[in-house]
Amino acid sequence: MIEEGFSKEVRTPKSVSISGDLVIVGGGMSGVCAAITAAREGVKVILVQDRPVLGGNASSEVRMWILGATSHLGNNNRWSREGGVIDEILVENLYRNREGNTIIFDTLLLEKVIEEENITLLLNTAACDVAKSSENRIESVRAFCSQNSTMYTLSAPLFCDASGDGLIGFASGAAFRMGAESKEEFGELFAPEKEYGELLGHTIYFYSKDVGVPVDYVAPSFALQDITKLPKYRSINTKEHGARFWWVEYGGSLDTIHDSETIKWELWKIVYGIWNYIKNSGEFPDARNLTLEWVGTIPGKRESRRFEGDYILKQSDIVERKVFEDAVSYGGWAIDLHPEDAIYKDLPSCNQWHSKGAYQIPYRCFYSRNIENLFLAGRIISASHVAFGSTRVMATCAHGGQVVGMAAAQCAAGNLNPRDLLTPDRMRDFQTALNREGQAIPGVSIREEANLASSAKIEASSCDLLDGIPFDGGPWFSLEHASGQLLPLKRGVAYQFEIEVESDAETNLEVKLRTSSDSRHYTPDLLIESLKILLRAGIQKSVCEFSECLGEDHYAMLSFHADATVKVRMSNRLQSGIVSVFNIGNKAVSNNGAQNPPDGIGIESFEFWRPLRRPEGQNIAMKIVPAIEPYSPDLLANGITRPFSNGNCWVADREDPSPEIRLKWDEPVDIKRVYLYFDTDFDHPLENSQLGHPERELPFCVKNYSLHDADGKELFRQSGNHQTINRIVFDEAVETKGLTLKLEHPMENVAASLFEIRCYSE
Repeated sequence: MIEEGFSKEVRTPKSVSISGDLVIVGGGMSGVCAAITAAREGVKVILVQDRPVLGGNASSEVRMWILGATSHLGNNNRWSREGGVIDEILVENLYRNREGNTIIFDTLLLEKVIEEENITLLLNTAACDVAKSSENRIESVRAFCSQNSTMYTLSAPLFCDASGDGLIGFASGAAFRMGAESKEEFGELFAPEKEYGELLGHTIYFYSKDVGVPVDYVAPSFALQDITKLPKYRSINTKEHGARFWWVEYGGSLDTIHDSETIKWELWKIVYGIWNYIKNSGEFPDARNLTLEWVGTIPGKRESRRFEGDYILKQSDIVERKVFEDAVSYGGWAIDLHPEDAIYKDLPSCNQWHSKGAYQIPYRCFYSRNIENLFLAGRIISASHVAFGSTRVMATCAHGGQVVGMAAAQCAAGNLNPRDLLTPDRMRDFQTALNREGQAIPGVSIREEANLASSAKIEASSCDLLDGIPFDGGPWFSLEHASGQLLPLKRGVAYQFEIEVESDAETNLEVKLRTSSDSRHYTPDLLIESLKILLRAGIQKSVCEFSECLGEDHYAMLSFHADATVKVRMSNRLQSGIVSVFNIGNKAVSNNGAQNPPDGIGIESFEFWRPLRRPEGQNIAMKIVPAIEPYSPDLLANGITRPFSNGNCWVADREDPSPEIRLKWDEPVDIKRVYLYFDTDFDHPLENSQLGHPERELPFCVKNYSLHDADGKELFRQSGNHQTINRIVFDEAVETKGLTLKLEHPMENVAASLFEIRCYSE
């Protein structure tokens, strides 16, 4: 029994002090990925989250899907899904939860965090105060947990603000911005003539459910009564819910931090008004059996503060895809800006303008320029309002969170501050450490002498000779829309392609060979040669013979002009490093087949060529002369772990019954760790919720393999793999003059493949 008498003094809550190497405030996707990355590098992390679950806008509390550079398969950013921890999470979510249940996703994030022994997780704990040891340095953060009535004092040499609103950055005095810069400040043509304070607003989602029997609905008194106050009310329908109502957006003309509760109530008013309209207007007879299953209790927030780093990312960096010496991350979502209070505006709900390819984000955007031990992660990183329109989405934020986690590890190991990593040697080591864990920074390869595979002779039992994509009875595909095949072609080679077509009548089929004007993207904006092939009525083989050649090794697209009277034969064969693409729009990302911006906003015009989601999206069957040889085992040690300019992978011959990779050294080496990088289809967006996916395992990924030493002794066996990176760590270092990796083909129509193998002595 506890009994305590009257106290003249004010009682204070229980106080607990915790020390670590890194305090992260905010448990959204950026904070989670920062924490896991740092913890795996040996950093003692304290992760503070003011909600009962992790994930932020991706959690079951908000239920927004995670997206980034792949943009719902709606742009030209091939093989661009973010790598590393966020890739691991999304691939695992696909395996366990391909239907997109956000409750299950909550548990996956919690599991990933609590499995890391170096992470101390504080849920329901709101950071509320900062103490500084000097004007430029944070000493500790105070945070209160309402569930256990405890005040925590959290101390560390390094801090990361991943809170969304920049709570710690603000309290510490770090420089920040809210609103839009003028066109003049950064020369951003898409920016307004004069700066303004309006922001992107909040959204609350809702879910409906068909219960099989009629359900009545009586709206609360605060629900919006006049639905015509919403200019877009005619687009309301019963087939959509959740993030498909992203345009229910409000609050951009208010203070999105301090007026957040006011904004929430207005959004509740709108959501319950929409549901009342669906149920009781008589316009939706198919809603009779629908019930309102869930409505968000906190809004999904898009924008508030943005903090200033040593560099502020701007529009031209995205559009021109600027190359940075300190590139550590990348983006690829459109510059996606919304009108403030969009739900009440008779304007387009968003303005999405894409770049021709993914763009680099420099390290200087991920720490404060004035608080020397403060990292920035998530939507608050150092970017202009226009650039923020692209960097703000969750997969991009999570990818940046990994930057912070690895940077913290590098700083902790060397007793450094964030800015200290900018020296050339440190930056090179930092980029290598990130890429080794799957970051895949565009244009930056893994460069480290410690990789023993780079000194080995690498052989394979077979290599696929890409002399064609087999005619194996695959389906016919109508050329109602223009269609193309991306292939890694060689410079200076004149190619010939034989295809099979079916034509309703005699016609001329226009065929083009196109490539990219810049090897850093896949937009087919450079015409190599155009042909017209005479087709007769019926099924026939046709040869497309080109005399012009590419000027450099790069992906090129063999494209067929739209002609609804013609069908082309597809193949059932799926293969790493090649993909079919189609000039088909995607309304979800403002893609209507081509981007044609108005003059004077600094955005490029170009066509969109995108893959289709499986079970569609087969490759176009063809014979290729001369054969392409893109799959050499030498690529397994080139430091690039996904397609970029070329396939960058080894692929076995599909007829090889026992594919093997063999590494041989002249003298014995000690091997403690082996890293394998498999193909989990970096084109697939892997949205974590709502959409659902046709498969739980990505078809290119090798499931079963074993590793053997030079004497044939089995060192390791894996069954049922579905992850991109496999890290094999032996209890004791193995001394050997060779390693043999034996793989099984993952599927009947998919050959075994591997992007990279890396071996370390410690």
